[in-house]
Amino acid sequence: MSNHYHPYHISDPSPWPITGSIGAFGLMTGSVMYFHNYQGGALFAGISLVYLLLVFTVWFRDVTREATFQGHHTIIVQRGLKLGMLLFILSEVLFFLSFFWAFFHSSLSPDVVLGSVWPPVGIQVLNPFEVPLLNTVILLSSGATVTWAHNAIIVGDRKGALLGLILTVVLGLVFTALQAMEYVEASFTIADSAYGTTFFVATGFHGLHVIIGTLILLVCLIRLIKNHYTRRHHFGLEAGILYWHFVDAVWLLLYTSIYWWGSLGA
Repeated sequence: MSNHYHPYHISDPSPWPITGSIGAFGLMTGSVMYFHNYQGGALFAGISLVYLLLVFTVWFRDVTREATFQGHHTIIVQRGLKLGMLLFILSEVLFFLSFFWAFFHSSLSPDVVLGSVWPPVGIQVLNPFEVPLLNTVILLSSGATVTWAHNAIIVGDRKGALLGLILTVVLGLVFTALQAMEYVEASFTIADSAYGTTFFVATGFHGLHVIIGTLILLVCLIRLIKNHYTRRHHFGLEAGILYWHFVDAVWLLLYTSIYWWGSLGA
């Protein structure tokens, strides 16, 4: 890249956006094939997922190189990145808004085919004061530990930042494991009326966001171990923390609406 005399970062041409898109398309296609019992669907989805993870790995490597070693992420560039992250989170808010809209549309005025009641006739809902409540405590605790890690970075406490990030990643993994166990033990499926559809789509996409957030924070942990962050230059960690707090907030809404309020009529 040629020398420049401005504080902005003009990215070099990169193959990762198009190759990542190909991987995402393959994952979607393979998943649809698997859901409809087409032969080879699971294999195609698995290969696409591995391919997509490899693309993300080299893409993260390039961004890390630009930010840490080449010095392209100036203060001006970081402002743009922060704005981009906030706009991304706003798009995620609207994404989940559609799920909540579907849930309340079905629950506030249940159709006659649902028995005119909510939860629908025949649906045995999950107890909101068992695994869901435990997961709420776990996720809120992870929000506290990731905030601790952020504050530790700012004051120069590297050991505290490491411990806070490690605890956050572990809590994210525990949350995912408990949610998977909850899905296995649920007495209804995604095909069981509007309740099953809205429940599994909303909580499942949130679970996917927890997995993605955990991977982001794991990358941040590796970068912290490699001394990539300073007190004034740690936007990658800030972005991961913003995303994680968003995941926390969505879970609180899911718990109070779908798990607790949605089970009151059971």
